Amino acid sequence: RCLWRGRGRAGGYVATAHHRRTSGERARALAQRALSRHHHGKIAPRRALVQRASSASVAIHGALHAHIGPGLLVLLGISTTDTLEDVAWLAPKLLRLRLFPDASGAMNRSLLDLGGDLLLVSQFTLLASTHKGNRPSFLRAARPEQALPLYHAFHAALVRELGRPVPTGVFGADMQVTLCNDGPVTLWIDSAARD
Repeated sequence: RCLWRGRGRAGGYVATAHHRRTSGERARALAQRALSRHHHGKIAPRRALVQRASSASVAIHGALHAHIGPGLLVLLGISTTDTLEDVAWLAPKLLRLRLFPDASGAMNRSLLDLGGDLLLVSQFTLLASTHKGNRPSFLRAARPEQALPLYHAFHAALVRELGRPVPTGVFGADMQVTLCNDGPVTLWIDSAARD
């Protein structure tokens, strides 16, 4: 049982006895805290938009730059608060997500299980804020001098995990991305909330 008394300096309550939480409760509390910080603008999300593809490609100035067959197209947004810890969490998580069907049609196979391809494309617009006005703000997106090393580190982590080359777009370029979304299956991964 947790007893409460008085208000703290931040207007909250102070516990006078410890409440013993299960690991599941602790995980939910951490996720809720991260989500609350997002809503109040105290932390920028790190976002990856993951799409299951039967094929995907990137063209630059009308010329084909990269192409994949069945696998994942990953659009990556890097925020001002990203670190190598986010890279270390996100790369293996992404490759082990069970997004592909097994023999019964259930989504039980990962990209590693499938042996599929992955196309990585940087996209700072994933960090857009539309809270005020009608023009998106990209202040949460990292500048190139911060984002590029993390982008390269993430790409290198994917290559290590997969054990083969991972095609990419060109960081900062004007690209035309083509996708045949299989399903469709599309989801967010947010490394700030570990979700």
